[in-house]
Amino acid sequence: MTVDVIVAQDLGKTVSDVGDALTILHAGQLRVPAGQSVAITGANGSGKSTLLALLAGMDRPSTGQVWIDGVDLDSLDENGRADLRAQKIGFVFQNFQLIDHYTALENVMLPLEISGRAHGAVEAATTLLHAVGLGQRLHHRPALLSGGEQQRVALARAFVGRPRLVLADEPTGNLDAATGERIMDLMFRLRAEMQATLVLVTHDPTLAARCDRVCTMHAGHLTEQPQAVAA
Repeated sequence: MTVDVIVAQDLGKTVSDVGDALTILHAGQLRVPAGQSVAITGANGSGKSTLLALLAGMDRPSTGQVWIDGVDLDSLDENGRADLRAQKIGFVFQNFQLIDHYTALENVMLPLEISGRAHGAVEAATTLLHAVGLGQRLHHRPALLSGGEQQRVALARAFVGRPRLVLADEPTGNLDAATGERIMDLMFRLRAEMQATLVLVTHDPTLAARCDRVCTMHAGHLTEQPQAVAA
């Protein structure tokens, strides 16, 4: 029986805007089985990043609930949600979000240290950095790395803990087309090797097309695009 790594029911987000209620995300549903990849597409301001933050427990919904790998996020306090993220979720961001004064190796080791898995962290991080082609950059800080190299560090960091779920927010958005394609190849290769579930936000139709499913956000409404039928 396939387990749903993500279950979101009636998930919505409303905020106050100059005294008025502004709905960023209308109550929507999303189920993502283990090992599946899902792209969330849509225009800027449509609610994509808000949805990702709610799925990660980094923001709280106004309505509805989210379960991650069977755990109800609403049942956890802030520390509990942070612990769940550390144990089960890897993150890839458009602007890399590496720690400037850490080396590539130290950046990749960080999730293991935060989640209490420091033993073996050096070996695990080194292995992942070699896997993404940065074996000669272990001790370089982000300022000495290109954008593509920084995103490869970020990929290694996201996958080093062998997460159940990887959430990626515009992972190729700050990269040129050729570099972005290499990052896509690496991300999907690592996902396949580790059998991770992947949910990514993107404007890139090529990246979205590589996913098993494509959902679209429009003015806060989430809809799923029908899958193409092979000829």
